[in-house]
Formats: sequence, C-alpha cells, structure tokens
Amino acid sequence: MNRIKRLFLLIFCMFQNVIKNTKVTYITDSADWVIKDIGQSLKKEIKEFNLHITTTSFGLRNSTIHYGSIGTFLGKSKIKLPHSSNKIIVTWFHVLPNEDRIDLVHEADKYVNFWHTSSRATKKKMIALGLTKEKIILIPLGVNFDYFNILNKQNKKDSIGIPSSKIVIGYFQKDGDGWGDGNKPKLIKGPDVFCNVVEKLSQKYEIYILLTGPARGYVKNFLRNKNIPYRHDYLKDSNQVSNYYKACDLYLVTSREEGGPKSILESMACGVPLISTKVGMAEDIIEEGLNGFLVEVEDVDSIYNRACYLIDNQDLRMSLINNALKTVKKYDWSNIGNQYNEKIYKVRLND
Repeated sequence: MNRIKRLFLLIFCMFQNVIKNTKVTYITDSADWVIKDIGQSLKKEIKEFNLHITTTSFGLRNSTIHYGSIGTFLGKSKIKLPHSSNKIIVTWFHVLPNEDRIDLVHEADKYVNFWHTSSRATKKKMIALGLTKEKIILIPLGVNFDYFNILNKQNKKDSIGIPSSKIVIGYFQKDGDGWGDGNKPKLIKGPDVFCNVVEKLSQKYEIYILLTGPARGYVKNFLRNKNIPYRHDYLKDSNQVSNYYKACDLYLVTSREEGGPKSILESMACGVPLISTKVGMAEDIIEEGLNGFLVEVEDVDSIYNRACYLIDNQDLRMSLINNALKTVKKYDWSNIGNQYNEKIYKVRLND
C-alpha cells in the first residue's frame, strides 16, 4: 500500500509541475484524432505560451483552458466547468440540428471568455443561438505543408497499388456512427449522397474509390454491392493521408454539415480538383469554377455533372489546381497559429 501511495504522490507531483509551467491547456477528446491534430499543430506553431495538450481540466488553476471541441466542454446535460480561477476558450466547429447541448449554451456563455469557430456559416448559427457576438472569434483551420503538398505526386497510384488507368475519387471523411465498422451512416457527412454520385459515375467512367479513416462500413458495403472497385486503409498517422490525396484525380465533399472539413484545404494543397457542398469553410474558401466547385447540399445531379465536366476537361482541371494552390497558401498552420496567438491567447493571457 505504501508503494502505491508513493507512486500516486509522484505522479500527482509531476502533474502539478506540468500545470505550474503551463499557460495554455488545450483539451482534446481522446477518440477524435482531428481535434488532437489541431492541438498538435497549435503546439508546434505557438511557442511562447507552452501549450499543453490533455484530455482533462482536472487540477488546473490560473490557466487559460482551450476546449478543442464543444463536446469536451458541454455534455448532454451539464457544463464541464473547470476551477473558477481559469479562463475559458471553447471551439465550436459546427452546430448540429436538435443537439441536446444547445439547451446549455446560454448558461455556458456566462462562463466562456471566447468562443472560437472556423467558418462564417457556424458563426452565424452561434449568433442566432444567442451567444455573445463579441466573444465569437473566427479563425479557419490550417494545413501542414510539410506533408500536404504537390511534391512527388507522380506515380502515386502505382505506389499504393491502384491501376493508373482508373479515375481515382477520394473520400476520406469519417462517415459512420461510432468507432467500429460504421455500418450505420452518419448522415450529416452525406455518405448516401456520395454513394449516389459514384454509382452514376461508375456507369460512365472506370472509377476507383479511395477511402481512409475509421467507420467506413456503410460506404464499403454500398460499393461492394454495386461492384465499384475501392480501397480502404485505416492509417495510424493522419499525415500519411497526404500520399492518398496525391493518388486522386478528384476529391468529393458531400456533407450536409461541417466545421471544416480539413479535407478541403488538404486536397487543394495536394493539387486535387475539389467539388464540395456548401458547408463549413467551403463557402469561405472555394470560388465557384475558379479554384473548385460548390453545390447545394444533397444535390446529387450537380455533383455528378461537375465531376463529369472535370473528368472530361484536362485544361479545367489544371486551372482549378493552379488557382487552388494559390488560395491555400494563406492557410499554412504558421499563419493560422499566429491568428490564434494574436486574436485569442495573447488577449486572454494579458487581460
């Protein structure tokens, strides 16, 4: 028992030492690799505040706590408040319809120093919910050009075992419920829309679907039933997906609701023509017909028609790619991290 007590005290003291040297603590969900990736990118770019990444606010005092997603701050029936000596920043990427936690946001607004979101669309929804407008800071997601770029793009299909003759369509979003097989679709991600589009495309072109990430069962079952060739790899390192973008001829975002997604920036940075529904950051970034294509949510025919137009028109593809590469430059994480620093962290730490 004495050994257990000594071990507990040692761990507690080590934890307290980390806390004392921490000015900003970023709270992430252990199951959500997207939120963890964002935290790691911020830690890399923002040096002066010794940003610490963890999954709990337990034991924190006199710190600035940045909750990386609304779910890490608001439960379904309660606010996960830290000690009152801390300052609170909460990121909310997208407001889902009929969310249980929406009933808590007015109470939560009293405790939150800053709300952060990544798109104008979500900011408008947050204001409509009655959150204090002056507290809402808009900073987009960033992209890591160390991984996501057009370098070594040649022969990427061959390198991951896809016939070079195939038209490869990428679709990397997690679109199944939970973290298992994902046979039940997460409809806000639009996997049903994606399936309807690629079924039509498969009747005209030799397509090949490239999937990554967890919980992709719904889409895979559909593709198998329709005899549409595909490959699915669950990559342990999310940055490895850059090589999969580089194997794509086209990338589709078919979601009904998004905060980003990151794939908009990542596909652009890797030189992949993009078609996206009008969700999240898409409307902030994509200029119709210039650096990508924008379509209304659930508009299968428009996605299909634009995909055909791109597949059949090499000059258009190259034009979109070149313009997208110019657009995406300003979303480098070094620039985005600086925005977090100037608009949020410095203000909170110096007030």
